Amino acid sequence: MPRYVLPDLEYDYSALEPHISAEIMQLHHDKHHAAYVKKANETLEKLDEARDKADFTRIAGLEKSLAFNLSGHVLHSLFWRNLAPKMGGRPTGALADALTRDFGGFDGFKKQLSEVAATIMGSGWGALIYEPMAGRLLTCQIYDHQSNLSQAGVPLLVLDAWEHAYYLQYKTDKAKFFEASWNLWNWDDVSERFEAARAVNLLIPKSVEKVPAAARR
Repeated sequence: MPRYVLPDLEYDYSALEPHISAEIMQLHHDKHHAAYVKKANETLEKLDEARDKADFTRIAGLEKSLAFNLSGHVLHSLFWRNLAPKMGGRPTGALADALTRDFGGFDGFKKQLSEVAATIMGSGWGALIYEPMAGRLLTCQIYDHQSNLSQAGVPLLVLDAWEHAYYLQYKTDKAKFFEASWNLWNWDDVSERFEAARAVNLLIPKSVEKVPAAARR
């Protein structure tokens, strides 16, 4: 079976400075993210062993471990691609139109996502997701790495609110880190994910009220 691997960064550790320091990037990617990859693979090996022995006495703990570590791998892999040096600004095209439709405009979306990240109780992530049942964009708080994400919601942009993402540089002022992140968002990447997510079909008929196209504008 395929094993999960730590993806290389597509830019140098220092490329996101002054907004995110090289020291944070190296520790975050090489230590924290790498640990989630290692533990996700180890948990899968333990699940294989449990099936071979028909011994599922530890299944609850193993499932929880897999959800935590694999979700950590997914979110960090997405986070590195959501960021890029000399980016920021505002999205254009279909993504910009969807943000206007679902949040009233980019400024409303920015304020909402920043507040989502800032008000997480404990560790977690703020996220922009595509909800395929209604075909709309939402924000959500992801506690730890895996809980509170809307079922079937597809993450498009994620903002790491764990202390290891900012503390060495911003100390307890995490709001400054969230604000700095808006100088780094790679809207080309987020737009590509949005286009891919819109192809998702849940195949659950009559689950959402149909709204005329004119009313959605």
